[in-house]
Amino acid sequence: MDYFLTEEQKMIVELTKEVAEKVIKPVREHYDETEEFPWPVVEELAKSDLMGVYIPQEYGGTGGKIMDLVLVVEELSKVDGGIALALAATALGTLPIIMFGNEYQKQKYLPDIAAGKKLAAFALTEPEAGSDAGSIRTNAKLEGDYFILNGTKCFITNGGDAEVYTVIAMTDKSKGARGASAFIVEKGTTGFTFGKKERKMGIRASSTRELIFDNCKIPKENLLGKEGQGFLVAMKTFDMSRPGVAAQALGIAEGALEDAIQYARQRKQFGQQIISFQAIQHMLADMATEIEAAKCLLYQVAKTIDAHPEGRHTKISAMAKLYCSDVAMKVTIDALQIFGGYGYMREYPMEKRVRDAKITQIYEGTNQIQRNEIALALIKEATKK
Repeated sequence: MDYFLTEEQKMIVELTKEVAEKVIKPVREHYDETEEFPWPVVEELAKSDLMGVYIPQEYGGTGGKIMDLVLVVEELSKVDGGIALALAATALGTLPIIMFGNEYQKQKYLPDIAAGKKLAAFALTEPEAGSDAGSIRTNAKLEGDYFILNGTKCFITNGGDAEVYTVIAMTDKSKGARGASAFIVEKGTTGFTFGKKERKMGIRASSTRELIFDNCKIPKENLLGKEGQGFLVAMKTFDMSRPGVAAQALGIAEGALEDAIQYARQRKQFGQQIISFQAIQHMLADMATEIEAAKCLLYQVAKTIDAHPEGRHTKISAMAKLYCSDVAMKVTIDALQIFGGYGYMREYPMEKRVRDAKITQIYEGTNQIQRNEIALALIKEATKK
């Protein structure tokens, strides 16, 4: 299908595809096995000016479009969904600064992030506050010219490797959700340390760590937006970032389909290629149709967000994340089935794609939470009629 990409977007896709094939593909097994952070790949992404595709040009980026971010994450994820997170998770941590940062904060942080000199991360989840974000316990108290931050965040993507963190903490617990605020916290700040690095089922090239704040002293100018806007920052960020998760899921699914077709053309049973069997053809047809539907939804959501950046896009953003991740899980499972016993073996990339796909149904809001968001929006729309 023709998605009417601009010439610049087509160039972005081709460049990203080249980096993914030449730089990432030869080393993806290494990083999955060792669980090391892929710094050499990040350096190549930076050299190709891909780390700043979603950042406005005035801050060193190449445009500042969500659609551009989607295209890059999708292409990277066709090869490796975990390595793609070095860029995608940095976008998650950076979008709050783009949307809510003042000019001083933007000038201070965005150019280095756009250049790939620094990575970013977003910190909301806690041991007792996952889907129930209103239950966060990390708190910040203003003392003179500083906020004193105490608490623990968990499951933070890019944790430990990122230099810049957007952290949501309670500044007035009595106000509930309206008592949360957002802060920019730099790695190396006194009182800010990291807990264990998690060992994960998938996306193993991506670091996931605990963040620990023990009387962490943050300059009050690191407050992002206004005091009490923390959950607004978080929700607006997810509106913008969930298409990135959808793009990761879509890319994983597309890579799985490509591998399944190639394998089915090579594998012979009963004296013929298995792609000639109608059962296999039907599976491939369903996979391709679901992927195309997911891509149509995701691209239209991204274009809508770019056309109306000041609006709230909770419903459509949740739809894209929900549908693309469900498709990724189904497609990778079916693709593994086509590989048969070989798909279950680690010498082939398919079992890794299944492992990587699963997380897209969980982080940045589980798919059950996405359905809640969509239903709530529908109810509100019906009430207005």
